[in-house]
Amino acid sequence: MSLPPTDGSATCSSCFSCQNGCFHGHDDGSCADPRCIQCMRSDPPSCSSAPLLGFDSIPLKDSEKLSRVIIASAKGFSIGAGLKGGLSLFSILARLRRTRLCSSSRKVEVFSNSEAIALALKETLRYGLFLGTFAGTFASVDEIIASLGGHRRTAKWRALLAGLIAGPSMLLTGPNTQHTSLALYTLMRAAVLASRCGVKSKRFGTYCKPLTWKHGDIFLMCLSSSQILSAYILKEDSLPPSYKSFLKKHGGKDTVILQGVKEIASGLPFTDLDSIEKYYNSTGVSIKLDPEMKIPCSIIHGNQSCGGHIISFFIQAYKRALPVYLPVYLIPALIVHREGLWKSPCSILAKGLVGIARSSLFLSTYCSSAWMWTCVLFRIFRRCNIPMVAMGTFPTGLALAIEKKSRRIEISLYCLARAIDSFFTCTKDVGYLPQSKNLKRADVVMFSISTAIIMHCYSQEREMFRSKYLIVLDWVFGVPPLPDETPRRKESRKANPWAP
Repeated sequence: MSLPPTDGSATCSSCFSCQNGCFHGHDDGSCADPRCIQCMRSDPPSCSSAPLLGFDSIPLKDSEKLSRVIIASAKGFSIGAGLKGGLSLFSILARLRRTRLCSSSRKVEVFSNSEAIALALKETLRYGLFLGTFAGTFASVDEIIASLGGHRRTAKWRALLAGLIAGPSMLLTGPNTQHTSLALYTLMRAAVLASRCGVKSKRFGTYCKPLTWKHGDIFLMCLSSSQILSAYILKEDSLPPSYKSFLKKHGGKDTVILQGVKEIASGLPFTDLDSIEKYYNSTGVSIKLDPEMKIPCSIIHGNQSCGGHIISFFIQAYKRALPVYLPVYLIPALIVHREGLWKSPCSILAKGLVGIARSSLFLSTYCSSAWMWTCVLFRIFRRCNIPMVAMGTFPTGLALAIEKKSRRIEISLYCLARAIDSFFTCTKDVGYLPQSKNLKRADVVMFSISTAIIMHCYSQEREMFRSKYLIVLDWVFGVPPLPDETPRRKESRKANPWAP
């Protein structure tokens, strides 16, 4: 339904500013856009003197643009600070608990508790600023380009450029802090979206068919596990510090034990078997290690049998895994299901608890099976070397089958990003890859390219996203417009049923 044209007024097609500002294609003067109505009610001379690119919108529209930018920045900040702050909170609570338990040992910590809390607050603020600036920059660039070039004419590439420009906001996490793993993970996510678009494409669909393999996520997890867990034993420095700390905790083995396994796998003479024996003595296990051993089972689990070690390790691993998934499930539930929590809190909380139990089962099985498969191979072949370690850690990824199908690709891509980072670090350290001196922040470049692809797909290929991601993205950036409308016009349509 349209408004009748105003007598004696110029139509949208007769006014140059309306031709550039109106994207509805109404050439009969029936456009209900407030800008076009304003132009139709003006005399022709005033229309000819209007700005060329359609800046004749009423002040309310400008305030809505500014409001979108501010709200996007605030929501981005809340997500960044909330996620990082939640993880930091659990880390600090675990540290305080560990400090109380170990107070009698008089162990000197690298950081005091107050310094750890100050660092956590700083990191929380940095990540909040990072995501807040990213969201605000994206919304700002999106609005500026749309105002200058028109929403319809720039719709196909506007989000791509806005995502690219917003990417360098990663520098706010620290100018000297490398985020290669995060950049690689984002690049993996962008590659998945691009591949989904390729599968749908008539031109590239045939070439992208292999990407639709049903269990491809599990294969990627196995591939990633082979690199990550081998690096955990043989070359820890190739892993990011935070991830290395995560593996140390859930791998469940002291540094001296890992050093002993590394030496026997690398064919090196043992340097400190006494420290391994002292470690086991401190746990109440009396053991004497053979310097001529061929397999490291006695180093890994002392006097326990391989089967008994796996069972006891699994129980302890499950207890360690539970606190990890509490913030992973509870914090997103407050964001994604914030409305449903008021209507049916029991149902949502029950699903969250089931998810926590299931994911904890996955992580504990993953860690336990890593030691199980390596022990099996060592005993079958009666030797331990680097290829055996890589082979033994490959089937560990099968534990991903425990997780929900919707989470498998997320976990496999997360691990794949870290595996790629570790692989290239290892190859660079042995001299196979030259170190680049010109591109010092390759992580920022990768992240910017990735966010450009992701935000373009968000704007143009919404069906490629799962609903839970669209809920979060829509909440932060605003629901993407239909081809002929913007997010703020969608809101104005509710208030003005005459709007097109």
